[in-house]
Parts: sequence; C-alpha cells; structure tokens
Amino acid sequence: MEGYGSDFSAGGAGGKMDTGTIMEQVKVQIAVANAQELLQRMTDKCFKKCIGKPGSCLDNSEQKCIAMCMDRYMDCWNTVSRAYNSRLQKERSRI
Repeated sequence: MEGYGSDFSAGGAGGKMDTGTIMEQVKVQIAVANAQELLQRMTDKCFKKCIGKPGSCLDNSEQKCIAMCMDRYMDCWNTVSRAYNSRLQKERSRI
C-alpha cells in the first residue's frame, strides 16, 4: 500500500486526478483491509478455540486444531462470499 499518498497528492498530469486510477487504488485498499480483517477474525476465533494455556510453543493437538479451524473458517468464508456475490449479480441483473 506504499505510494498511494504520493499518487493522490501529485494529482496526475496538469493537476487533475485520474478517477479510474483512484478508484482502482481504493478497491485495492478495500481488498487489503478485508483480507486483514478476515485474518484477524480467524486468528482470534481459532486461538480462543484451540489454545487453552498459551506457552512458548504449540503442542501437536493445538497445531492440528489451529489448522483445521483455519481451514473450516476459510471454507465458510468462501461459501458465504460466493453466495453473496451470486446474490449481488442477481440484484444487478434486475436493474
């Protein structure tokens, strides 16, 4: 995400901002923020579920639990995302 601020302040050629470029940068920033939020939520939920007593390392059962929890979380996220995108496409086609 480095360099976005300089693109906005430069204003493009002749002081005018390229709206298409700005929109793409905003979309990228939103995608990065969504990915960070997904990772944070997944980490929080799986840590609470799998780690009873935090220590210096994870035992085998904790490692397996974390891996399975993260896999399930990602599967659920993907299922919900597909359903949401499908619903959005249906709504857009009505218009």
